[in-house]
Amino acid sequence: MAVLGLKIDVDTYWGMKNGVPRLLRVLKDFDVRGTFFLSIGPDNSGRAALQLIKNPLFLKKMLRTKAPSLYGWKTALYGTLLPAPMIALSFPDGVRQILDEGHEVQFHAWDHRRWQDELPEKSEKWIVDWFEKGIEGYGRLTGRKPTAFGAPSWLIDDRVLNVIKRYSFEYLSCTRAKTPFLYETLPVPEIPSDLPCFEELGSGDDVAVLAGLLKDGKNHVLPVHAEVEGGIYEEKFRRLLKNALAAGAKVTQIIELKETLDINLLVRRRHEMALLPGRHSPCAV
Repeated sequence: MAVLGLKIDVDTYWGMKNGVPRLLRVLKDFDVRGTFFLSIGPDNSGRAALQLIKNPLFLKKMLRTKAPSLYGWKTALYGTLLPAPMIALSFPDGVRQILDEGHEVQFHAWDHRRWQDELPEKSEKWIVDWFEKGIEGYGRLTGRKPTAFGAPSWLIDDRVLNVIKRYSFEYLSCTRAKTPFLYETLPVPEIPSDLPCFEELGSGDDVAVLAGLLKDGKNHVLPVHAEVEGGIYEEKFRRLLKNALAAGAKVTQIIELKETLDINLLVRRRHEMALLPGRHSPCAV
């Protein structure tokens, strides 16, 4: 029986305010649980305008995915012409609802946009401060420390892995690798998002494509975004869940996949960066 883990990233204020409640209704309708990786701090999405100039693939993605419909026009101005609102910290009741409804909540980001766009240029001290701010904010919202980390845009480097050693994470979900593994320098299992995002598949019957990938009876992780599946792709997400459950797949949280792993059997690997189909920038694989 296939097992489908749901890794739900919340990247923006819009996603926390509008996408999360819609996703919670969807998951409740199907009586399934997922893992919400929350961005805690400021929404600097407006700074993405710089990428429209620097990266033609980013502009192509924005046009293909109809970004204004996904994120709204206000989001495009946050951190530039409009102040950057806090994301999860603006919605403590929303975070409590996620937990009360039985879902796993983990740490995704302090400032998602700056990590995504500027990580290579930042110092290791900046990375440490970023983690400290995010984990402190996570603690204010949940009353505990996170036990997992999922890097924004699946972007990591050796400095990030070195900083992660400071924390007692039980697992990481930072790559788009095909199978779980151990990092060369960390005794922590990586549980990757091995399936493509809906928005990476482009036109055609993307629901059927994803459903077909589950027919091998193995464990998989689907990357879900509050702004996408909790927005204009909600109906596609519903159809995928319906098809997966009808085919006998179990839909669950990432922590349940982690608990099935035998750490002693995992291969140690070094990550590398690659540009995957449908992406605008390289991901760790």
